[in-house]
Amino acid sequence: MWTLVPTTFAGKMLSTFGQPLGSLWRSLVPLLCWLKTVLWLPGTQRSRQQQQQQQQQQQQPRKEPDENREEEKEDILLPTTPTSVNYHFTRQCNYKCGFCFHTAKTSFVLPLQEAKRGLLLLKEAGMEKINFSGGEPFIQDRGEYVGQLVQFCKQELRLPSVSIVSNGSLIRERWFRNYGEYLDILAISCDSFDEQVNVLIGRGQGKKNHVENLQKLRTWCRDYRVAFKINSVINRFNVDEDMNEQIAALSPVRWKVFQCLLIEGENTGEDALREAGRFVISDEEFEGFLERHKEVSCLVPESNQKMKDSYLILDEYMRFLNCQNGRKDPSKSILDVGVEEAIKFSGFDEKMFLKRGGKYVWSKADLKLDW
Repeated sequence: MWTLVPTTFAGKMLSTFGQPLGSLWRSLVPLLCWLKTVLWLPGTQRSRQQQQQQQQQQQQPRKEPDENREEEKEDILLPTTPTSVNYHFTRQCNYKCGFCFHTAKTSFVLPLQEAKRGLLLLKEAGMEKINFSGGEPFIQDRGEYVGQLVQFCKQELRLPSVSIVSNGSLIRERWFRNYGEYLDILAISCDSFDEQVNVLIGRGQGKKNHVENLQKLRTWCRDYRVAFKINSVINRFNVDEDMNEQIAALSPVRWKVFQCLLIEGENTGEDALREAGRFVISDEEFEGFLERHKEVSCLVPESNQKMKDSYLILDEYMRFLNCQNGRKDPSKSILDVGVEEAIKFSGFDEKMFLKRGGKYVWSKADLKLDW
């Protein structure tokens, strides 16, 4: 439109000055009005639009610099830090728990020095807590293997927290004398205080009584200043049990209560060594068990939803196990590709890890227990 203004203006000027002088002034008035309309009004409209935009911007809440920085941080994919790691260094076990989701599919155990090299890599990547599990950790070299790893992690790596999950059947007091000072937490698996139920589950071991052994281990933990913890898998055979009195008497620092979980290839499916379908309970049944024990202050519940992707699990080859698809898909070993590369395939849900209370006071130096 603006390219036509000079031409139009010139034509009007010629037309105006071609008239007699008497009518010249009468002709100039409409010409000036036309110029005002063509030149001034669009500029005024643009000015008004700019003013309206400025007013709208002023009305919108201004973001503080910190908020902008937080949004930028969210857009950057930060590497996962292996704050808490569960190292299942052996799959071998002397029990046959029907719902076990880390079964004896291999007998492989890393040489001690290779395991220590992997633990050092994890520490350098940010690990603060290591939990040794199995299988049964005390089955390898009668507990000497896990004892050496516990001592290395506390004495050499100076990790804030070193823990073990065990069924307790192979632990002797001599082990506490040698390695107790390096261990922060000992978690003993106990699913029932009824010995017949333990036998049904697969925790029976001949003449040994699982519950009586639990009492002895609690005493040793007190004597050697190790925090005592209990893990229970709630399943079809113990879901109606009332454990309030026994848990109160044992007074663990934490009572971790898991809902029985199915993992393809481990405790369900054609290539599984266990078939845990008969142990499974519904979400409502699990909530009923929790409701019955709601007065137990140390109870830490973990449903299937919370548990599945909120653990960093290393297998016997030091591969992270991804459970997102309902099975354990391994990454490459951290010994081959490093922690940062391997952990990308772990499927780890860090938000769920924090939501389920995965980060807690886990060093016995900070627990301040009345031993």
